[in-house]
Amino acid sequence: MQLQLPALVAALTLQSQLCFAQPTRTPSSPVEEDDFKSTIVNIKNATWHLPRSGPAMCVSGKVDVTAATTKNLAFNYELPKNQSQVAELAVDFLTPSSGFPESLVTGTQKAGGIFGVGATLCLPNNNAKPSTIQILTHGFGFDRFYWDFAPGYSWVDIAAQHGFATFYYDRLGIGKSDTPDALNVVQAPLQVEIAHQLIEMLRSGHFGIDFPKVVGVGHSFGSGITQGVTTQYPQDLNATILTGFSLNTTGQNSFLASLNLEIASVNAPYRFASASPGYLVSSTAVSQQIAFFKAPGFDPEILNLVEATKATGTIGEFFSLGGIVAPATEYERPIAVINGVNDLPFCSGDCNYPMDLAKAVLPVLYPASNRTGTYLAPNAGHGLNQHYSAGDAFEFAQKFLEEVL
Repeated sequence: MQLQLPALVAALTLQSQLCFAQPTRTPSSPVEEDDFKSTIVNIKNATWHLPRSGPAMCVSGKVDVTAATTKNLAFNYELPKNQSQVAELAVDFLTPSSGFPESLVTGTQKAGGIFGVGATLCLPNNNAKPSTIQILTHGFGFDRFYWDFAPGYSWVDIAAQHGFATFYYDRLGIGKSDTPDALNVVQAPLQVEIAHQLIEMLRSGHFGIDFPKVVGVGHSFGSGITQGVTTQYPQDLNATILTGFSLNTTGQNSFLASLNLEIASVNAPYRFASASPGYLVSSTAVSQQIAFFKAPGFDPEILNLVEATKATGTIGEFFSLGGIVAPATEYERPIAVINGVNDLPFCSGDCNYPMDLAKAVLPVLYPASNRTGTYLAPNAGHGLNQHYSAGDAFEFAQKFLEEVL
């Protein structure tokens, strides 16, 4: 059953209390708000704020990214006109003999332009000039605030405590980012190019601060994008962390079925009224729980908040996501893989069966890496950051980076 209005209001009220109401505290030296404001450039409609509860100062707004690719796929396919066609689309995906979506591919095509990307940049209070920034790329069903979701559920907070700056952004088509054609433009290859351009912008000081070291962090589809960067641009990142990711795809069909995808403008017209039928969302809180959570390792209020703030994905992304992951044979830098031990899409609910599936990634995709690490968070599903055990996973990641950088 879809989240009804009273439950939605309650969830959004919780969100305003947990997520958007910033703590009333003064940033401690050396990061002062006035200095931060005078330093940052090239972020449109900038707003200055604190993260959920961590020791940092942040700026949010929109940044222009020029990106292009010749690797987007061309399809002999028309976007669905109604929910029945979306349901049939899912059935085709789930039918092994359908040859779907490969049978729809007619070749490759160019895609590119200047895209507005919603983004947040945070500097830690205990490090006025951090040399390292983490670029955080979210997966399907979430926007950039997957990384700064609520007090106690914020990667950004823990990174700041360890002296790391963070840059987290809405993928093209999501949140405050532009929402172009959902089939031909918003695809995985272009998302890789956007991530690559953002990395170059961070390293070169485009936003007023240059970061000599850039760490790529992804979740789920965001991990696929980050992995694609390490394959196509092996010198881009000084270290990489992939979360919600493995080479085991046996749980993908269960995950897709559990999402029960719906046209976003039909499912949540109060949020996605202008979205084309190529923008899809998971249907209900039950869908969220099956796909992303593992009981009893989560707070039911967090589940309701995930449903109330769910984000879209595009048909173009679903059709193209398999084409960006490949062995990064020239990437020689540190890599870590972090999963919830009960991840559904990448572990079929058990990341220790038939082996440690996080460790299995490393020799296949990163044979030349000089430092590796893995961590399986207990009692956690695919949406790792929304579980009780998320904090320990965050700590593992930051300590790994401190050791290898």
